[in-house]
Amino acid sequence: MKIDTKKLTIREAHSQMLKGDFTACDLAHACLDNINPELNIFIELFDDVLEQAEKADEMFAKKEATLLTGIPMAIKNNICIKGKRTTAGSKILENYKAVYDATVIRKLKAEGVVFIGGTNLDEFAMGSSTENSAYGVTKNPFDETRVPGGSSGGSAVAVATGACLAALGTDTGGSVRQPASFCGVVGMKSTYGVVSRHGAVAVGSSLDQISPFGKVVDDVQIIFDCIKGNDEMDSTSIPDKVYQEAQVERKNKVIGVPKHFVEKGVDEDVLANFYDSVDRLKNNGYEIKEIDLPNLEYALAVYYIIMPAEVSTNLARYDGVRYGFLKEGENLLEDYLKTKGEGFGKEVRRRIMLGTYILSAGYNDAYYNKALALRDVIKKDFEEVFKTVDAVITPTSPTPAFKIGEKSNDPLQMYLSDIFTVSINVVGIPAISVPSGFVKRDEKDLPLGLQIITPEMREDIMFEISENFLGKSA
Repeated sequence: MKIDTKKLTIREAHSQMLKGDFTACDLAHACLDNINPELNIFIELFDDVLEQAEKADEMFAKKEATLLTGIPMAIKNNICIKGKRTTAGSKILENYKAVYDATVIRKLKAEGVVFIGGTNLDEFAMGSSTENSAYGVTKNPFDETRVPGGSSGGSAVAVATGACLAALGTDTGGSVRQPASFCGVVGMKSTYGVVSRHGAVAVGSSLDQISPFGKVVDDVQIIFDCIKGNDEMDSTSIPDKVYQEAQVERKNKVIGVPKHFVEKGVDEDVLANFYDSVDRLKNNGYEIKEIDLPNLEYALAVYYIIMPAEVSTNLARYDGVRYGFLKEGENLLEDYLKTKGEGFGKEVRRRIMLGTYILSAGYNDAYYNKALALRDVIKKDFEEVFKTVDAVITPTSPTPAFKIGEKSNDPLQMYLSDIFTVSINVVGIPAISVPSGFVKRDEKDLPLGLQIITPEMREDIMFEISENFLGKSA
């Protein structure tokens, strides 16, 4: 039978494999056949895909299969899979092979997931367009002249085109939610510490979260339920008991809209779609309440101080001495200068320099410490709002997917594309982007996303509202 991987969900695939309609090998073949090389989705396709699928079929034969057994997944190429290249989209790690599995990979392997390949990304997950990769630009499947969003653009496109059924990305400031919006799929970012960061290439350690993509909300929830949980290898991991105790009963029927923030500098069509989404929620029985998040407008500035500072620290290890790219000079200092100068791309070098400046003597207090203090203020704003509403909604992005090259030479405009997503990482709460409709540009229909934000450790509320917004089938 012909398998339509562009529409197939995880539950449907599992049911059909149980019935014998097709095998895990058939499903893997179908996904591989759907890979469009013109879109530049993968940095590396794994050479053992069918071998993995055969092992999954053995699990079905032995009646040991779980809901995720045989499900083809794509993995952002900054998440370690033992024995596979983990480049982080950078020349400086072009030949690095991971020597261990990330915690999330270990959990997925235990379920019998089939890993298709490592997807393209902005170098070291720094970017909002997947244009900053050392391995070329990934293209949007709805319009190949446009970006897919970033930094997890490859994973979003893989799901949207049926090259896999689900995928993992990392979300540091919107890097899963924004490409999900641009590519018409579902992408979430969980509460900081609920999913282990062990095995993800560190960028902004207080911001990063490994996060799933899927075609529908249920797919994302299935992956999240598998990969979440306390991990002794991650010191920031939330204890399972703390997470369970946070699941107190709520009616989940009041949704806040920060109109003062949402209506600034947003594309007219995006804003119209957002208010259509508000009406849809009203029609589904939700009370809509206008709210005030007085310091939310500073979140982008806070993010672009904290994140480069952490980047500067985390990327200091890439010196060519222990692993990765090495360019030799006449002495050790020249080794460092040549290795980092040629190994890192333009955007990465920009953020390293910004972060090093921010942390330098005389500027640490002026910038970094003030940003940390304001981070706490923004977090308190959200805590106050969540006393009166169950969720907050915004557009995921202020625009639909933009043209490749349109913002490449204007970093400030590129950073502004994260205006609605960065605050979530700054304060560590969960959010999801769900498809909310389309706008027409150049005779092409481009997807838009609605961002649903909920209190810390309340992913359950987020999933419930998302399902109700899209309909249970989604």
